[in-house]
Amino acid sequence: MTRLSTAVRGLVATLATLLAVTAAPATAQAKGEPKAPEDFVALRTVDPTILQEMRYFTPHNFVGERVNGYRQPLCILTRPAAEALHQAQRRLVRQGYTLKVYDCYRPQRAVDHFVRWAEDLDDQAMKNEFYPNVDKTRLFVDGYIAEKSGHSRGSTMDLTIVRLPTRPTRPYVPGEPLVPCYAPQGERFPDNSVDMGTGFDCFDTLSHTLDPRIQGEQRANRLLLKSTLEALGFVNLAEEWWHYTYKPEPYPDTYFDFPVSWNSLTRQ
Repeated sequence: MTRLSTAVRGLVATLATLLAVTAAPATAQAKGEPKAPEDFVALRTVDPTILQEMRYFTPHNFVGERVNGYRQPLCILTRPAAEALHQAQRRLVRQGYTLKVYDCYRPQRAVDHFVRWAEDLDDQAMKNEFYPNVDKTRLFVDGYIAEKSGHSRGSTMDLTIVRLPTRPTRPYVPGEPLVPCYAPQGERFPDNSVDMGTGFDCFDTLSHTLDPRIQGEQRANRLLLKSTLEALGFVNLAEEWWHYTYKPEPYPDTYFDFPVSWNSLTRQ
């Protein structure tokens, strides 16, 4: 072998090494973002008639900004949960209502965002609407914030019902005056939902599904949502009238962290 050919071979080897090193970060980045298992679906592919008002994609939530991990305003669920929700929708539509979801699958990074926010006692920007009667130092003790959420398992959703025909809800304007989430419906932030007695994500005991202070039409609305969903295998969280989990869960012990986006889904 000549010195020239040896030099050429050495140069080729060096270039190959450089190319491999250069390409590695891009490949690792492409493969590094977690994906959803195949049995996770976008709700609108199962039932496009269910309204979606994905609050954590917007600044209108107790954090006051878009929450980490919400790349698109999209409801993602395990397929069994989505199909059961479709059956609930069919029943409610016949009675002149539609479902509306506020949140569905929630990545762990979003839960971590909630925890960081709760630990920052100086951030009280959204207190007047979402937790007017709760001291922020008690959010963990009182169970409003936790380091793990059933939403991250993919079969839990936050939702309400809306009377047909629907009317749009105006967008929230950051910095606008805030009204307590338990104020009369005509005074609190407008929502096209039927009157449930409080707004969504209201950190208050009035949000307990069967709180005895909630009576009349408000209680009837909560019970309509509850009875419709429970008949199809959903279980309500007693402290939150909007919170339901489909049982049995396909992933009862797994907390996922893939982003809320179409790109996270493998079959759409």
